[in-house]
Amino acid sequence: MWTQHSLTLDPHPRGFHLITDAVRDGVPDLDAFAVGLAHVFIQHTSASLTLNENASPDVRGDFERHMNRMVPENQPYYEHTLEGSDDMPAHIKASLMGSGLTLPIRDGDFAFGTWQGIYLCEHRDNGGPRHLVVTISGEPR
Repeated sequence: MWTQHSLTLDPHPRGFHLITDAVRDGVPDLDAFAVGLAHVFIQHTSASLTLNENASPDVRGDFERHMNRMVPENQPYYEHTLEGSDDMPAHIKASLMGSGLTLPIRDGDFAFGTWQGIYLCEHRDNGGPRHLVVTISGEPR
């Protein structure tokens, strides 16, 4: 069995944001799967997805601070600068973090570890709405 959904996330400020519930809510037939895989793909080049700590907001802040040190803005060697000082670093960060996640499904829900959640990694100051495609394949319940 296969299904696919398109989701639009409201704009988020720059940073790392838990979106697990938004993804879960955007896939109403998730509960129809006994076992399977969900692929979550972000259709943007300046935002990304990752799976990490879902309890402490300190982790999300630490991610943002680390990424900004690792890929700083306003570097003299950046040529792609027409869309603002945050744009080229956003592209690099998005490539480092990744554009998709493959998640296991068990008994109608994501089979996460205890402290895992889906992050939207917004790398732009004003990224706007973000679009996701969630594709699921698996066995029905």
